[in-house]
Amino acid sequence: MDVLWAPWRLDYILGPKPDECVFCIPEDTVEDEERLVLARGKHCFVIMNKFPYNNGHLMVSPYRHVSCLTDLATEEANDCMLWMQRCVEIIQRYFRPQGINTGLNIGEAAGAGIAAHLHFQIVPRWNGDASFMAVFGETSVIPQHLLSTYRSLKPLFDEINK
Repeated sequence: MDVLWAPWRLDYILGPKPDECVFCIPEDTVEDEERLVLARGKHCFVIMNKFPYNNGHLMVSPYRHVSCLTDLATEEANDCMLWMQRCVEIIQRYFRPQGINTGLNIGEAAGAGIAAHLHFQIVPRWNGDASFMAVFGETSVIPQHLLSTYRSLKPLFDEINK
């Protein structure tokens, strides 16, 4: 069994949380780069994870502030799945990973870092990506700066969102 170690995320889990929900984004797009929003669909959006497990770690979240999959209307659920498919397509094209984890944690006990607002995870994976740095040094090696990744992926999302 492969294990994805991310001990540096404990700082996020135990650290102070923002007052507002990070998945309740404004309607205007002025802050999209700062917030790392890559694309906006009809009922959901794609955002990069600021505390990634791996380079290219994306999330798809509905605009509506709901905490459970069963709270989504059919149109919202369909739009989320469409954008997850698009994320996988773009990740495969840009990063060429050897695998991809996709998932949804419902509730804090299930591992949802922000349990109040549903969000799907899409994480590119490579053989050996849980290297000795993460296992022994509690250090993540993310090979590309978040904004550099954002600026590389954004045109691909813009192209697919026409």
